[in-house]
Amino acid sequence: MNPLLAAAESSGASTLVTIVVVLALVLFFTVMTVARFYKRCPSDRILVIYGKVKDGKSAHCIHGGGVFVIPLIQDYAYIGLTPMTISIPLQNALSFQNIRINVPSTFTVGVSTDPGVMMNAAERLLGLSARDIEDMAKEIIFGQLRLTVASLTIEQINQDRESFLVEIRKNVEPELNKIGLNLINVNITDITDESNYIESIGKKAAAEAINKAKIDVAEAEKNGAIGEAENNRDQAVSVRENSAEAEKGKKTAEAGQRVYVAQREAEAVDGENASKAQIAESNSKLAVRTAEAMRVAEVANREAEAAIQKAQYDVEFQRLSAAEVAKKEIDRKQIQIAAEAEADRVRTVAKGEADGILLKYQAEAEGQRTLLAGKAAGYKALVESAGGDAKAAATLLMIEKLEEIVARQTEAISKLRIDKVTVWDSGNPEKGSSTANFVSSLVKTLPPIHDVAKMAGVELPEYLGHVAGDKPAATPPPAG
Repeated sequence: MNPLLAAAESSGASTLVTIVVVLALVLFFTVMTVARFYKRCPSDRILVIYGKVKDGKSAHCIHGGGVFVIPLIQDYAYIGLTPMTISIPLQNALSFQNIRINVPSTFTVGVSTDPGVMMNAAERLLGLSARDIEDMAKEIIFGQLRLTVASLTIEQINQDRESFLVEIRKNVEPELNKIGLNLINVNITDITDESNYIESIGKKAAAEAINKAKIDVAEAEKNGAIGEAENNRDQAVSVRENSAEAEKGKKTAEAGQRVYVAQREAEAVDGENASKAQIAESNSKLAVRTAEAMRVAEVANREAEAAIQKAQYDVEFQRLSAAEVAKKEIDRKQIQIAAEAEADRVRTVAKGEADGILLKYQAEAEGQRTLLAGKAAGYKALVESAGGDAKAAATLLMIEKLEEIVARQTEAISKLRIDKVTVWDSGNPEKGSSTANFVSSLVKTLPPIHDVAKMAGVELPEYLGHVAGDKPAATPPPAG
């Protein structure tokens, strides 16, 4: 064979093998990639596909089976279906009769597989822990259970548990469905109340059962006595019938054998008399027994009626007692609630008044601080403008206040009503009118301006005048 031809055939076979291997590898990796994006859903979980899903929904939920998850535009997560047992220790819930009761219960809930409710779970529970879901469900159950208790009486709650559970399911389940949960089971352990109203109901039921049993016993004894009297009566009638039949047979025999027994008639008459005596004695005993049976039956009947009346009295007394206890308990609770509300109101008002007074004093103190700071800054600026001479600054302040001082003096004299002033005249006409002298003296008693300035330690300028008797201050020579 030509070596070149052999080499070509060998090269072509090698290339074909390479192509087959590459295709096999591509197919393998394609299958593995597709398999990696195919997600299966276990029976105890819900598979939630989110991202861009069909029909423009927020998520696509499946329970069981599998589905392809498109990479980049979709993602997935699981929600567990394991039931949760939630303990609800409901305390002091108000019933329809405004009586507070305790309803400890246990609720079993889980994520629903219903399509609509399952979508609610995907929207509201995805990513939450089991503890967070349990807390959310507990809040919903607490509220709806209180609402259910408030719509029923204690008798309906305590005696008809089946109807109570139906009402709970009717109120709780729709609210749980809103977050994607389903109510699986409800178990009410025991129902109690602070006022012992439920215990009173139980005592009443027990008393009614006991009284019913007593009535049944009395009724049975009465029926027994009546049956015994009827039996005695039937027995007496049977005795009479047998005696009459025997008498009839006897007389028939005597008629057939009258000739034969003529000589023994006297003995027959004696025997007949003896038999009648026995019959009369039996009849008297029967009458006595019948009367005794009737007496016993009447006594039993009267005792049964008395027991019935006593039972009715006991039941009515217990009912009234329970109603009175419940009413007093309700009144006590209302008084307690009103007192607590009034105490809260008084505390709130007192706190508000105290806060208002504190704010007022704080505002006044802040105003005083601001005023004093302003005055201090003004005085400092005044002293600085006077070249640092504090006395000169004080003189300037006194000059500023002179107008106000003169105005106050004038106001004091102007408000003096001379026509209302009574002056005792000394009788010396040379000294002038007493009223005029009084006014003159009053004016003199007002402190002159220079005296006021001296009291403040300030020397007023000469151009404001001087007090009589004082020498005017020497005028300093002009400068220069």
